[in-house]
Amino acid sequence: MAISLLTHVISDLCLGKPALKSLSVSSTTVGDALTAIKASEDNFISIWSCDHQRKLGDNHHIINTNIVDYHEIGSCKCVGKICMVDIICFLCKEENLKSPSSALLSPVSAILPKDSAFIKHVDPSTGLLEAIDLILEGAQNLVVPIQNTASSNSRRKQLKVKGPTIHNGREYCWLTQEDVIQFILSRIGLFTPIPGLSLEELEIIQTKVLTIDYHAPALTALEAIAQSLVEQTSVGVVDEDGALVGEISPFTLCACDETVVAALMTLSSGDLMSYIDWGGPPEDIVRVMKESLKEKRLEGLLEVLGDEYSSYSTSSASSSSDDESLCSSSPTSRLTRYNRSWSYSARMVRKAEAIVCHPKSSLAAVMIQAIAHRVNYVWVMEDDCTPVGIVTFRDMLDVFREYLQSMVDEWGA
Repeated sequence: MAISLLTHVISDLCLGKPALKSLSVSSTTVGDALTAIKASEDNFISIWSCDHQRKLGDNHHIINTNIVDYHEIGSCKCVGKICMVDIICFLCKEENLKSPSSALLSPVSAILPKDSAFIKHVDPSTGLLEAIDLILEGAQNLVVPIQNTASSNSRRKQLKVKGPTIHNGREYCWLTQEDVIQFILSRIGLFTPIPGLSLEELEIIQTKVLTIDYHAPALTALEAIAQSLVEQTSVGVVDEDGALVGEISPFTLCACDETVVAALMTLSSGDLMSYIDWGGPPEDIVRVMKESLKEKRLEGLLEVLGDEYSSYSTSSASSSSDDESLCSSSPTSRLTRYNRSWSYSARMVRKAEAIVCHPKSSLAAVMIQAIAHRVNYVWVMEDDCTPVGIVTFRDMLDVFREYLQSMVDEWGA
């Protein structure tokens, strides 16, 4: 029965999770965070605040001036996480547009979310029900100490050689909403008949969604993008009839780089989707971006584009009439044509296309769909592509939380 899940603790979900790579809030710049994110296999970097001193151990010795035996006094705490979207939104601020290189020298605290509730430290013995409650209260990541698997000496050496991956004498990992959903999905049969019910029957579709018009300047979606990162949702791109034709997702932007800043400042929402779809901007789009940056006197953003785009001449004439039309068009012109017949399930190919389901889709099917595409949400729309709303992992966890509580009440009675 589902109530058997209550015997599980958070450490059960941590098996095989990698140790967190971290940066110090006191000594890290935004540029440092950008470099770390690019070098990481994860889309997020944890930021820690540490207040400790090193005390020599009884058997300490010095090798090449490095103390390899010591104890730490004090404590460390994860105070937030940084992703590419945080950096993109920061560089898009008016005061940073003229000199992005100077903005990157700002302390990382300038882009840390003000709400520390997104990160929660929990003990490995924390129960599954309590963990779900923390997520429903707003936690996006649960920071959990990893059970010791190496000797204390090797951990100390790792700390000295590889940097602050060990805090309070331990390594940490973090659990996400996706981790909890995957754990429940692996035991989905215990929740019968809940998984077979439709989203419509469960009444978990959020009808208040973030959208932007296909032709609207991408910059007007910036506030919505920041909000969708907080809410773990996405910004839908709709046509003149209100049909969903794609999305600008923080999960997709996290896999991009800082050149998206120039795209946001110059392209339309539809063109930004094309920019993301290509995985690397086509020459036509780069040409339009550069012309627009000069018109807006934002030459400082050209440095964001980097040397790899220097071969694209903004003054050279195109060899085709189509290219001439693109060069003379406004920044919000349509550089590509969209089609409602796109396969919405092909997100791995077309990264700006939304992952969608139908109101009558079963909960289990939508869970599998979201996990397969590595997103925390799925768009819900009718057959005519009109968006009904969106369903998130938090909505799903709320259903399972209520079911587990009913089991607790039943057995407690």
